[in-house]
Amino acid sequence: MATEDQISLFNLPATNEAPPPQHFNPDQIPIDAKVPIPAGTYQTMEQMQSHCSRCFRCALGQSRTNAVVSRGSIQAPIMIVGEGPGQNEDEQGKPFVGKSGQLLDKILASVNLNAEQDVFICNVVKCRPPENRTPTTDEAEACRGYLLEQIRIVNPKIILLTGATALKGLLGIKQGITKVRGQWIEQDDRFYMPIFHPAYLLRNQSRERGQPKWLMWQDVQAVRTKLDEMRATESVSSTT
Repeated sequence: MATEDQISLFNLPATNEAPPPQHFNPDQIPIDAKVPIPAGTYQTMEQMQSHCSRCFRCALGQSRTNAVVSRGSIQAPIMIVGEGPGQNEDEQGKPFVGKSGQLLDKILASVNLNAEQDVFICNVVKCRPPENRTPTTDEAEACRGYLLEQIRIVNPKIILLTGATALKGLLGIKQGITKVRGQWIEQDDRFYMPIFHPAYLLRNQSRERGQPKWLMWQDVQAVRTKLDEMRATESVSSTT
C-alpha cells in the first residue's frame, strides 16, 4: 500500500531531492507489497533496477524474464509512461523496443526529440502481464511506488500518458483516452498530456484528418511547442 504522501501525485515534491526514508527496511520492498516505498528510497535508477529485478510484490514477478524499468535519460525534460512491457520488452529488459516503441521513436524524431536524450520512458508496471493483458489494479498499485520514485528522480517538466491505463494509474482519470487526449493537465508544477498508445496507432493506419495518427501528430507538435516555451521562459528568467 502506498504511503500517504504517495497516494496522489498532487503531493509530489517539485524537486528531485528528498530526505532519506527512516524506520523501515528497504530489503523488504521487493518481497512484500504491504511495505511502502517512501519518497527518497532510491537515489539512482540502478538501485531501483536491483529491487525490481528481484521483485515479487505481485504475481507478475513469477512469470517475467526481465524487469523492465526504463530507458532514456534521467535528465530528460519529458517522461513517457506506458502500460506495461510486451514480449520484446520482457526479453530485452527495456520499455518500448518492439514495433510500438519503434513507432514511438519515429514520432518523437518527427519533432526533433531524441528518445535516448530528450525523453525518459517507463511503464505503470515493470513486469509483463501474461498474454499482454491489461495490468490489474492490484498489480499497478504494487508498482506505483517505483513509478513515483522515477518521477521524483527524473523530475520531468512534461509527462505523456500513453493510453487509458497510464492515465488512470497515474492521475486516477477513468475517461476514455479519445475524450481527453491532447489536453494539458497542470499539476505539481508539471504538465501532463494523455496521448494514444503507439500500439493503438499500429491498428489504425489511416493518416486522414481526424484519425488517430493525424491526432497524434497534432499532439506531439503541441508537446514540442510547450517544451520550447518552457525553455524560453527559463532562459529569460536566468538572465534577469
